[in-house]
Amino acid sequence: MGQVCGAACCPVALTDEIYPPYVSPTAQITCTCPSLSPSVVTVTLLAPKSLSAFSHLQGEPTQAKSGLKYLGSVHNTEATRTSLNSLPSAPIEDIVTRIQDEKAGGVAIRTVKSFLSKIPSVVSGSEIVQWLMKNLFTEDPAEAIHLGSLIAAHGYIFPISDHVLTLKDDGTLYRFQSPYFWPSNCWEPENTDYAIYLCKRTMQNKARLELADYEAENLARLQRAFARKWEFIFMQAEAQVKIDRKKDKAERKILDSQERAFWDVHRPVSVYGVPDDGQSQPSPVHISSQPTRKPTKEDVQKEITFLNIQLDRHCMKVSKVADSLMSYTEQFIEYDPFVSAMEPPNPWISDDTSSWDLEASRDPSQQRVKKWGFSLEEALKDPAGRDQFLKFLESEFSSENLRFWLAVQDLKRRPLQEVASRAHEIWQEFLAEGAPSSINLDSHSYERTSQNLKDPGRYSYEDAQEHIFQLMKSDSYARFLRSNIYQDLLLARKKCRVYVYQKDTVLIIDDAE
Repeated sequence: MGQVCGAACCPVALTDEIYPPYVSPTAQITCTCPSLSPSVVTVTLLAPKSLSAFSHLQGEPTQAKSGLKYLGSVHNTEATRTSLNSLPSAPIEDIVTRIQDEKAGGVAIRTVKSFLSKIPSVVSGSEIVQWLMKNLFTEDPAEAIHLGSLIAAHGYIFPISDHVLTLKDDGTLYRFQSPYFWPSNCWEPENTDYAIYLCKRTMQNKARLELADYEAENLARLQRAFARKWEFIFMQAEAQVKIDRKKDKAERKILDSQERAFWDVHRPVSVYGVPDDGQSQPSPVHISSQPTRKPTKEDVQKEITFLNIQLDRHCMKVSKVADSLMSYTEQFIEYDPFVSAMEPPNPWISDDTSSWDLEASRDPSQQRVKKWGFSLEEALKDPAGRDQFLKFLESEFSSENLRFWLAVQDLKRRPLQEVASRAHEIWQEFLAEGAPSSINLDSHSYERTSQNLKDPGRYSYEDAQEHIFQLMKSDSYARFLRSNIYQDLLLARKKCRVYVYQKDTVLIIDDAE
């Protein structure tokens, strides 16, 4: 399994019992044998084990039988451990290590007694928050909670009774993750490992090991995806269960929760779970910052295309966006009954429904007519505005564009069984060769629309409708605002309403200026 130290006093080889799975295949170990001065010996070990060896893990320091010091004396020399990918984890791991060190002022890890059992090796969320505030010189509890939640999201600490990895400033109990499962080990677990883990959970009749709904769904998907080798997965799970049963009860609880937290990180509750095809989608916070392969020419070309698209996007300065929002608010403020005093008053405040009656009326007020001048959208939104705009277009013998636009709007609200027939009727009326109300479409919109009509739907005319809308907006609408029809309505007599409030009654008196 390994090589001996070489000293006469160290005849014991490095076996499974003293080989932590997170030590690299080539490690430098400080020998502290009595007959030798401290020296560094290079020891060749087997490659790190897969997750099936989880039962051998220990998060606590372990003393080797061969005279080695605690695992802290074993220094990993593998190049990947010092890669750029592990560097962002170093400050977090330093904080987590300091939190666990009671002698250096860390939090006290204790066993909590519950009603019928004991919960070993836990701390409360409030203790972690207090430690972060004290040792990281943070006065704001919200900042400490946010930092702690980020640490939890990466799997260094986890709640013992929840799949959501976040930190709460209360009595919620948390446990520290084993260093073996830390993200700096560049974990990329496979779905077979996840399947073995879930299958193992189903074999143990314990309430704390019952599968959550999303885990049961993932297990069913994996069982379909790995149907041909499910027997092998089941045998692996059985073997791990047998090993787990030989362990101490408290130790088994800790290891089960640490393994569960590991999978909560790599197969979280959110949409980043296992899709129908059985392929894993990692959580965004655990996507490796170091590429797994060198980018190819196609990858670089895709990135260049993406960046060019980003450069072509229409961007505005924040100051211009703010000015636009302010002008929009100022323009519509008099139409907001919750902000401005209106006549008639807001029906939701005064219990007077006259406002709704006026809005439903085809005889528009001056305020409504003024609103039509804001944009074509506002004019078409008002039934009276649509009627007046159509009347103007008919006077110019160009009403086919608006009638087409209204027909498409009506198509979108039709029952499904009427959609196909109505779509063909619109085509025959406006777009077919020799149509009675032919409209002017560009070639691109015409081709897209004719292609969509092979399988007609509510949105088959979307491109054509947008093209016609832009034509009306840039041409017909501007002429409508300058026409006598609109100007006469805008300068018409304004209806005044005098509200005389009496006991239990409201008298409305109409008058004209």
